[in-house]
Amino acid sequence: MTIFDQLRAREFARLGDHAYLDYAGGALYGESQLRAHHALLRDGLFGNPHSDSAPSRAATEVMDGARRRVLRFFGVDDSTHDVCFTANTSAAIKLVAESYPFKRYSSLVLAADNHNSVNGIREYARRAGATVRTLPLDGELRLLDPTAHLGHGPGLLAFPAQSNFSGVQHPLALVEEAHSRCFDVLLDIAAYAPSHAFSLRDSPADFAAVSFYKLFGYPTGIGALIARRDALARLRRPWFAGGTVTYASVAADTHLLRPRHEGFEDGTPNFLGIAALDAGFDLLEEVGMPRLTARVDELTRALLDELLALPNVEIYGPPDMTARGGAVAFNIAGVPYAAVEARAREAGVSLRGGCFCNPGASEAAFGLSGAPLRAALDGLGADFTPERLAAHTGGAAGAVRASVGLANDYDDIAKALEVITSLHGAARRLRRPA
Repeated sequence: MTIFDQLRAREFARLGDHAYLDYAGGALYGESQLRAHHALLRDGLFGNPHSDSAPSRAATEVMDGARRRVLRFFGVDDSTHDVCFTANTSAAIKLVAESYPFKRYSSLVLAADNHNSVNGIREYARRAGATVRTLPLDGELRLLDPTAHLGHGPGLLAFPAQSNFSGVQHPLALVEEAHSRCFDVLLDIAAYAPSHAFSLRDSPADFAAVSFYKLFGYPTGIGALIARRDALARLRRPWFAGGTVTYASVAADTHLLRPRHEGFEDGTPNFLGIAALDAGFDLLEEVGMPRLTARVDELTRALLDELLALPNVEIYGPPDMTARGGAVAFNIAGVPYAAVEARAREAGVSLRGGCFCNPGASEAAFGLSGAPLRAALDGLGADFTPERLAAHTGGAAGAVRASVGLANDYDDIAKALEVITSLHGAARRLRRPA
């Protein structure tokens, strides 16, 4: 019995025979995380960390320990980096977007393959008069010669370490190249970090954004902006709130933000949820990230090989495991993605359908180009639906995504393939390693 079989039985027994293949949407939490968090809350006494009572100091100690654990997991420490706790990856990205010192002479460069939470940065950049440019994608949905399209700063480059649409892993060497051209770098690691070791020392992005439920399922509602201390100091927050100020005066009409992370954590942080992070990191460290990476690669390769052998199944992104992670997006010719998702749900298989909040990668995958797409969207307006857009453009309305993680096994892959072949009409038997 492998360590993954043991973990499935010990931590995820509640799955039964359900095949959960939506790890890109959110990881599953293990039972040990719940037990550890419950014991901490049962035995501890924690108060609002903005006070100085004993329970408040206990909460502050838990949060400080969690910051150190986050930094250690990502290969750095508080001598060079800081952790701003947020509600999720989107909120972490927004902290940078609203505070970055965009100017008329600066640039924002976005990968075409980005979650909408990153795409939204362009609204702040344009409001400041900065230039907004996009790095295009090739036929495998990889960045197309990004160094040739990057240009020069000053400004901000934002891209994902791994696509939440296709599973493509974009070159982390782009971080250093961007620095050499006077760009700061915001790296979205939400899809990459759950199954790959990631070091901010080796890939020194100025800002990295992550959600902890993507890493280990629990708690939800907590993310982080992990920032170089010098980069965080360059941000200029456009407002202040409770907990972020050394002082604020109505009569004197002035305020002073607290230094470092304290100036970016609005209101009372989710200190009881943050207390649960240690148990999640414990679970990942028990497995070991290199071993988890190998397992995810193994299962994804098995799924890819079987899908590629089916006629009339189109895979979006790389057809092999070269620089790709554990998410596979595909369509079955003549079968709407929603029908695949519905059949899977009935069969006890969790897949996801749609464009996964990543319009750039989906547009590239479905062959949708700027001017005709703009005309179709303007024509639809408030009547927009993916299906109506597809009718206008002749492209796909969305895709199906299967994504694997810690709790998955070969039976899950086999069950997903049973669903796909039941709609496709070409049954196959999963080939498992000896």
